[in-house]
Amino acid sequence: MMLRCAVARRSGFETGELADAAMHVLLALVRPRHGYAVTQFLEDRSDGAITLGPASLYTTLKKLRSAGFIEELDSEEPRRIYQLTAGGREALVRNIEHRRRLLAMADQIMEDA
Repeated sequence: MMLRCAVARRSGFETGELADAAMHVLLALVRPRHGYAVTQFLEDRSDGAITLGPASLYTTLKKLRSAGFIEELDSEEPRRIYQLTAGGREALVRNIEHRRRLLAMADQIMEDA
């Protein structure tokens, strides 16, 4: 009889390997924005291809903040304003480079097929 030990997979917020929604939010926060402005920015820049519902957006913001990738700015505005931290910018750059390598590999595979 073989016993298997299940090891819980670590979150992308811990490993830095971010899901698309987290990447989208980080991209939107290259400039400080409040939550609704993040959603509008992504919808506008993607011609409607990227839409984040409120639950998904605010869950992602909370996780990015807990991971230290974004921070809330002190503001006089009634809405919470978020911005990237240095660690968030580094994670964003790493993930963009990873995706570029993946797409280059996919292009090569498709060309060879």
